[in-house]
Amino acid sequence: MKALLLVDLQYDFFPGGALEVKDGDKILPAVNKLLKMDWEVITASKDWHPPNHESFASMHEGRGVGDKIDLDGIEQILWPDHCVENTKGAEFYPGWDVDKVDKVFYKGVDPKIDSYSTFFDNGHLRSTGLGEYLKERNITEVCIAGLATDYCVKFSVFDALKLGFKTTVVMEGVKGVDLKPGDSDKALREMQERGAFLVSVDDL
Repeated sequence: MKALLLVDLQYDFFPGGALEVKDGDKILPAVNKLLKMDWEVITASKDWHPPNHESFASMHEGRGVGDKIDLDGIEQILWPDHCVENTKGAEFYPGWDVDKVDKVFYKGVDPKIDSYSTFFDNGHLRSTGLGEYLKERNITEVCIAGLATDYCVKFSVFDALKLGFKTTVVMEGVKGVDLKPGDSDKALREMQERGAFLVSVDDL
């Protein structure tokens, strides 16, 4: 039983957004191909931050985007304000068929802890419910596409593997932030080393 997991296809991660992924819109043809395939379940995640989220650089005087801080014992990279709940930036970007999504899972909702993974917050203190939802439906394999390769996709893949799902990443269906050059390539290598399969959409 296979599920498609679409990660954070929201305005703020696409060109012109607050936390723009360069060429993020180039993944949409692959996403649309995936949506035409046969899946038992299709899920999508949304970053859904309160306006005072502690991962925002604007919350820390004298700090800038890309700085690292200690946030309740967890290293936190500071980001621009993005995907603030109930704003346009948090809504799904157009160009793909949102109606095919069976369930949306919200993450980053606690102002005190970030949540890159679609399964858990960064401290693994709270589940989004995605893992339970998939296991209740006897899903054993997940295929992942979305933004961004080096953060939310990577940590979603890591957690999917930890939860025992056979995990596939669609190469044309992901793009990275690359705060440092090469971050996305490194993330893909790490995913593969942990057991994920990296495939072309046309090979599925």
